[in-house]
Amino acid sequence: MASYVKTAVLLSALSAVLLLIGGSVGGQSGMMIAFFFAVVMNFGSYWFSDRIVLKMYRAGEVGPDHPLYRLVQKLTLRSGLPMPKVFVIPTQSPNAFATGRNPSHASVAATEGLIRMLNQEELEGVMAHELAHVAHRDILIQSVAATIGAAIMMLASMARWAAIFGGGRRSGDNGSPLAMIAVALIAPFAAMLIQAAISRSREFAADAGGAKIAGNPGGLASALRKIESAVARAPMDANPATAHLFIMAPFAGVGGITKLFSTHPPTDERIERLMRIG
Repeated sequence: MASYVKTAVLLSALSAVLLLIGGSVGGQSGMMIAFFFAVVMNFGSYWFSDRIVLKMYRAGEVGPDHPLYRLVQKLTLRSGLPMPKVFVIPTQSPNAFATGRNPSHASVAATEGLIRMLNQEELEGVMAHELAHVAHRDILIQSVAATIGAAIMMLASMARWAAIFGGGRRSGDNGSPLAMIAVALIAPFAAMLIQAAISRSREFAADAGGAKIAGNPGGLASALRKIESAVARAPMDANPATAHLFIMAPFAGVGGITKLFSTHPPTDERIERLMRIG
């Protein structure tokens, strides 16, 4: 419940940034125009996200004769979720993700490297984590955040152009171009921070939900440690725009201020929370 409250607060903060920059640039009408275009842009991504991302990573669907399918089937029966489509990604870098617009149209995917590297208990923990994302409708939550974020980016671009060409805050106002540029620079930065924080909160929630489905948080905790180590040695050739989907960021770890923009929490903190559940 705490994770949902945190996500709601973060989405509210993202909406507040939208209202702030919308009022600064074009008032209510300008904000609504930007939001409309953002909705149109992200609707297709949300509706067809599963096909897009699975094709991007050349994922192949597997059936009941595959061990991964049977494992996911066992977990879905335990969780009460509909059976998702199951895919295997042909890469040796260990990782997994879930996609799909709702539990009835979901897909889960794991890399060949993940299946080969993890034992049964660890693999159950990872796939249970992905099923928790499905149960929590995290694709929808991320799509809402992306829509608001896209509207903010669009309004920020409008603000920069308005400042360059001497437009005030609105017709008839004497707004400062410098103030408008400041808003245009700060708002996208704030939006990216909030979107990253939303993604991290959903990962924590999926860890907890996955531990409940699997019935053993130790399997997921051990898997996270192995995945982090393997990804550091051999990062996945992944599109940065899809990094938030994976159970672990598919790139080598980052430090310093860039952690604020990370889509995933620190692995040590995730493991610590899982052990508290245990």
